[in-house]
Amino acid sequence: MCNPRTVPAGKKVAEPGNFPTRQLMNLSSKRVALRHCPDYGPAGLAAGLDQLVDTCLAGIGFSSTHVLLKPNLISSRQGPLACTEAAFILAAARCFLDRGARVSLGDSPAFGTATGVLKKLGLLGQLRKLSVRVTDFKKVRKLVLPSGVSAGLAAEALDCDLLINLPRVKAHTQLRVTLAVKNCFGCLAGMRKAWWHMEHGGSPGLFESLLVELLAVLPDGITLVDGITAMHETGPLNGKPCQLGVLAGSTNPVAVDRALLAIIGLEPEASPLWQACDNAGLAGTRLAELDFPLLAPGDFPVTNFQVPRELTPIRFNPFRFVRSSIRRVLHGLS
Repeated sequence: MCNPRTVPAGKKVAEPGNFPTRQLMNLSSKRVALRHCPDYGPAGLAAGLDQLVDTCLAGIGFSSTHVLLKPNLISSRQGPLACTEAAFILAAARCFLDRGARVSLGDSPAFGTATGVLKKLGLLGQLRKLSVRVTDFKKVRKLVLPSGVSAGLAAEALDCDLLINLPRVKAHTQLRVTLAVKNCFGCLAGMRKAWWHMEHGGSPGLFESLLVELLAVLPDGITLVDGITAMHETGPLNGKPCQLGVLAGSTNPVAVDRALLAIIGLEPEASPLWQACDNAGLAGTRLAELDFPLLAPGDFPVTNFQVPRELTPIRFNPFRFVRSSIRRVLHGLS
């Protein structure tokens, strides 16, 4: 799992579970684990996530390792479909707790806080009973991306030993579909996400390329995708449910996204984020190069997933930006 970019030739890699030096995200892997999962029943979810983790992180020990769960907690205002499913989040927490890890959870929602969204989803109390620490990503650390752009990232996301990316498959009015790569955008703290839309959304392709650059500074870990019930037709807030019955995992979010595009039947060129990954020369953008140790995309006969035909601008309307900023402050005070 260790990223070859961060381990000099001839130098011994840390023993599993020790993690004396944090590795950066593994963007070289082409392995994607896929599994059927028809619903959110606890037994099926537990078995499915266990298999994905064992397949993608074989030989890794988790004793005393600090893992951070990063679900999609965009908002609870339109109902739970906009977020990673509560049962999925809970199952992921138990999956790593059972392996001896120290588990925390964080996100930077569009409205309110992670704590507030989890409370409305009925998850906050259950997570606290499991001793999962919830963080609202208030501590910020500025890093300079390869392009020279400064990014204010959540310190909690940067300081964990393993980042557990937990996206939900959703249609998206600006990016057509939001998967693993897009979910990493939530590691930007607070209003910085909305400001990125304003500052970088006016130049074609710039916002997407900067979002892809974030991957290079985030910690190593694994993406576990909630593709059981997706959101389609529109999104990321107001779409309709679409049953996919898919669990997907990979240490490389680019690779798992390419596999999911194949499953939902979307040509990769129709995804602005896939184009940005491909332009950056990242591994995992070519379906033929991916390794599927379990099931392959063709084993999932999905024909009804719909995405927006026309995309809305990345850059927010200034009035909408001010209004959403005020709403975020008010939600934070409530």
